[in-house]
Amino acid sequence: MNKLKNWTKRFAMTCLFLLALGATFQSISGVNAKSLIIQFASTITSTETVSGTTQPLLEDAFDWSKYPKHTVTATGYTAGFESTGKRQGHPEYGITYSGVKVKRDLFSTVAADLNVFPIGTILFIPGYGYGVVADKGGAIKGNELDLYYQTVEDVYKHWGKKQVDVYVVENGNGKLTEEQLQALNEDKTLQVFRQQYISSEKR
Repeated sequence: MNKLKNWTKRFAMTCLFLLALGATFQSISGVNAKSLIIQFASTITSTETVSGTTQPLLEDAFDWSKYPKHTVTATGYTAGFESTGKRQGHPEYGITYSGVKVKRDLFSTVAADLNVFPIGTILFIPGYGYGVVADKGGAIKGNELDLYYQTVEDVYKHWGKKQVDVYVVENGNGKLTEEQLQALNEDKTLQVFRQQYISSEKR
């Protein structure tokens, strides 16, 4: 019983000390101690959001309305026989029309009608991320895209087929190299977003 009383007294004294400290700080600095505590707490929360389980989304990070918008029908595809007619072991398996290997990353390879989106065009596709036009397809005509995924299961789980507004971040010049694609994916300013795309198929 005495221990409980002692702890209660200590707790009360600590609270009084902190209140007195806050009042003194406020009278000296003119800064509202309560607002400072709230600001500190919100900073901790936002830091935990970035480093914890909830990562910031590309959809919310930029003002995409600044970029030209196109409404397209986007379908998921793989490098496999079901999408390309090629099987593992084929010399062109997983190789796009541009010559780069298919990739699901922060900047993923996508296929388009090259008369609409030339090779090297960088698109932002809500729900998918950045797509770099690296491939074409015989069945892709007009405002259509094929978005690369590693497996058929990933296609059905994460995308399927959707009509979506995409944003043209940069027009392509008809060329794309592995070095350019790698440089895009290693852009230091965007690394905070990368994990959600390279691990999306593993979730």
